[in-house]
Amino acid sequence: MDAVTRTNAAGTAALIDLSHTITDGMETYPGLPTPTVHTHLSREAAEEVYGPGITFHIGLITLCTNTGTYLDVPFHRYVDGYDLAGLDLASVAHVPAACLDRRGRTAIDLVDDELSALAGHAVLIRTDHSRHFGTDAYFHDHPHLTAASAEALVRAGVACVGIDSLNIDGTDTAGRPVHSILLAAGVPIVEHLRGLDQLPERGFRFSAVPPKIEGAGTFTVRAYALM
Repeated sequence: MDAVTRTNAAGTAALIDLSHTITDGMETYPGLPTPTVHTHLSREAAEEVYGPGITFHIGLITLCTNTGTYLDVPFHRYVDGYDLAGLDLASVAHVPAACLDRRGRTAIDLVDDELSALAGHAVLIRTDHSRHFGTDAYFHDHPHLTAASAEALVRAGVACVGIDSLNIDGTDTAGRPVHSILLAAGVPIVEHLRGLDQLPERGFRFSAVPPKIEGAGTFTVRAYALM
C-alpha cells in the first residue's frame, strides 16, 4: 500500500504517513509474537448495557512492542538507558529531517561530510526494502547500516535515525553494533518505515511518537512527515 498523503487547505502536500498498518496476525519480524486484535465490548453487547440504539465498541489488542513501525530507545539495549517514559519528545516530534537515498545497497555507509549539517535532525535512510513488507522476501538480504555509519551519526549529533527495512543492523550474526552505538549515545531508532519515496532530501519534519510507558524500550509508533 502506498503512503497516505493528506493535503492542507491550499492543496499542497502537508502530511505523509510513514507507518505500516497493524492487522490481526501480521508478522513484522521472524519469531516474534504476532498481534491479535479482539473485541472487548461489542456493539451488540453495548446495547444491553446502555439501551437500544446506543452502541460503543471497545477493542482489546495483544501486541508485541516490536510490531509494525516501531521506535527503539536506550532501555531496549541497556538496562540503565532511558525508557519510553524518559524519551525526550524533542528528538522524535516535529524534528527537522533529511532523507538519504541508499537504494541498491545492502551494507550502507554514511560519512561525516554528508552528515555535517544534520545536528538535531532526524536522518531517514531510504532503501525501498519496505516494498517487500508482508512477504518472505522482507526477511532476507535486508539493507542495513554499518557500525562506521552509526559512529558518524553520533558524531553529527543527529536527533534520531530511521530506516525502511527489517533492521537497522545486519542480522547475519548476533551482534547489533548499530543499535549498540546509537542507543549508547541516546539516539532513538525507528525501524520498518515505509513511504520514504514520497519524501524530498530536505525541507520536511518528522514525527514518530510512542506511548509513554515506563519499563519499555520499544513500541509501535505512527510515523509521519510534515511537508
